[in-house]
Amino acid sequence: MTETQDDTAWAEPAPTALLVLADGTVLEGFGFGAAGHAVGEVCFNTAMTGYEEILTDPSYAGQIITFTFPHIGNVGTNEEDIETVNMAATPGARGVILHSAITSQSNYRATRHLDQWLKARGIIGLAGIDTRALTSLIRAKGMPNAVIAHAPDGRFDLEALKAEARDWPGLVGMDLVPMVTSGQRFTWDETPWVWGKGYGRQDAPEFHVVAIDYGIKRNILRLLAGTGCKVTVVPATTSAEDIFALKPDGVFLSNGPGDPAATGEYAVPVIRAMIEANMPTFGICLGHQMLGIAVGGRTMKMHQGHHGANHPVKDLTTGKVEITSMNHGFAVDRASLPENAKETHVSLFDGSNCGIALSDRPVFSVQYHPEASPGPRDSHYLFQRFAGLMREHKRI
Repeated sequence: MTETQDDTAWAEPAPTALLVLADGTVLEGFGFGAAGHAVGEVCFNTAMTGYEEILTDPSYAGQIITFTFPHIGNVGTNEEDIETVNMAATPGARGVILHSAITSQSNYRATRHLDQWLKARGIIGLAGIDTRALTSLIRAKGMPNAVIAHAPDGRFDLEALKAEARDWPGLVGMDLVPMVTSGQRFTWDETPWVWGKGYGRQDAPEFHVVAIDYGIKRNILRLLAGTGCKVTVVPATTSAEDIFALKPDGVFLSNGPGDPAATGEYAVPVIRAMIEANMPTFGICLGHQMLGIAVGGRTMKMHQGHHGANHPVKDLTTGKVEITSMNHGFAVDRASLPENAKETHVSLFDGSNCGIALSDRPVFSVQYHPEASPGPRDSHYLFQRFAGLMREHKRI
């Protein structure tokens, strides 16, 4: 064998995917999912399960997800675990980064391989990099802007990708809700999944809830329905007058992506109108952040954010600790809250605010996702708390 032949025989295959950070750092790997490139903010998620729910969570719009758990894709995908309600909207995550290549699925509920599922949804994937090193970088320097690119032929315009990553403005000041909210009003009656039965239907509701869709997840709607609610979902820009015209017993403020201060330009006046009308109101994630702004508080960008299904949160009203699912890069600044906004929950990881309740109104919210099941049902009581507020309000 000649020297040239020997070099060819032992040469490593050329990378087919890149992660190009805004500072010019380039990480090489192997592509899967959709081909092309996308720009976003890189975060890491520590969840060991639930990758399909994570990848279809509209709150991840504008972000590239790095999974710290190495074996993603091993149970395949199905049509029941999708969290996106508006299937015509832009997919939540712009890209996904894995340590290991996807193995063949092994689960009785699987209907499609993760690679094929990502192709169909237009999500770009990269595998084969040291995700521990990338996670350490994020922890040290914060969540970087980056471009993820997949070219099956291994050809990239590296300078153009570096320029795109460098020039992307980032999530601060960015309203991404128009990308994920519903285009029109609709009703929801599907209740939570039950082993051997699947999803049910709410046919005897006690309450009527209007859910403002900033990027709402299906399982939130299911738990609302399962708590005795007829749910009317309305687009993010729906006016207070139109919400009041529906005569709800309560209003739900959903999760969603982007900067709460930017979305709050049109959402906060509506939320204030709900508060002033003494309307029972429950917010989650982005809804929680914008409620904080509505009562006079501020939000701030977090260094690395909270993304995972193992976050301990203390309920200050009961003293109990919940294991929660989180996905947020902004937080409410507790120092900015007025006296009537009582802090109800705190993160035991970093002490950041995770919940508020108004002392003079039937209004409360949490930063985390109580509809998820990492605890597994530690936080479902919040839906009962909301129902209790509506029940009490109806008696007045």
